[in-house]
Amino acid sequence: MDVYRAIADPTRRALLDELVDRSGQSLFELCARLTMKHGINSSRQAVAQHLDVLEAAGLIRTRREGRSKLHWFVGGPLKAIVERWPIATDERT
Repeated sequence: MDVYRAIADPTRRALLDELVDRSGQSLFELCARLTMKHGINSSRQAVAQHLDVLEAAGLIRTRREGRSKLHWFVGGPLKAIVERWPIATDERT
């Protein structure tokens, strides 16, 4: 999965923001935080599909704990982009 395609969607970016803020969240917790903090009222199924895209892109990892599946942010793919194209500090800008 392409990292750029994964982060192109605003809901997926909001999910990443939530996992950066607090890793190890369940689908239920993420759905609640999307609604409360971002006004995103997606179904659990839709959020699960977004999480699948993020996992395929290597941006999150998951682990099952009992009946819950927990999600963690993985910054490596985004860090690789920053390292490849560093922000120029040109005085003319």
